[in-house]
Amino acid sequence: MELSNKVAIITGGASGLGLATAEAYVSRGARVAIFDLNAEQGEAVAARLGAGALFARVNVADEASVQAGIAQVMAKFGAIHIAVNCAGIGSAMRTVGKNGPHSLEVFSKVITVNLVGTFNVARLAAAEMQKNEGLGDNERGVIINTASVAAFDGQIGQVAYSASKGAVVGMTLPMARDLAAIGVRVNTIAPGIFNTPLMNAAPDTVKMPLIEMTQFPKRLGHPDEYAKLAVHIVENSFLNGETIRIDGAIRMAPK
Repeated sequence: MELSNKVAIITGGASGLGLATAEAYVSRGARVAIFDLNAEQGEAVAARLGAGALFARVNVADEASVQAGIAQVMAKFGAIHIAVNCAGIGSAMRTVGKNGPHSLEVFSKVITVNLVGTFNVARLAAAEMQKNEGLGDNERGVIINTASVAAFDGQIGQVAYSASKGAVVGMTLPMARDLAAIGVRVNTIAPGIFNTPLMNAAPDTVKMPLIEMTQFPKRLGHPDEYAKLAVHIVENSFLNGETIRIDGAIRMAPK
């Protein structure tokens, strides 16, 4: 699928990986809808990206909120061809720690945002994609979900986050199989440690051991490197049902 004149929803698009993806898509002629809870940042991003962008304050885990956001996209752009799910939250809590067992509320919140939110946006976006006219190979849409290397080698204290991201990986193939009948492809990106605002806020005592675990290049990933992969997934129509690590060959140690 060519990005030119296509419409993409990008959750978490006001910063980090989502912002880099929005910028990359717009530079290739796509129109983008930024779904984010940070209205100030989201509106500023949409204004900077120009007439081919809009911002909608969306809670990805809330059905009505996503439906309202999608209605805005359809009203302005008339179609949805691509959905990139970058919205997510983290947590750091052991299954049993000094203060007792892991908070069930925290575990549920991480699962709700990272897994349920991803599925919620994907399913509602796909329902609009099926209305598109089929392109080459009768392709109507592309969904890109974001997992993490923590889905495969989560560290101590990442049980909730790893569970949520492992589930995103686990639903990639069955979702691709489900949506094959309507010509929608589904792939997942599993990033390593990237230079996002969240990671920038972390002290060197947190960042440096992670960089040390990265084999080559010995640094944090750049958001535009995630975005380049998100561009390629859209443009390579034979790529489907796959989870792709982009991580400098990191394999995270327990801590």
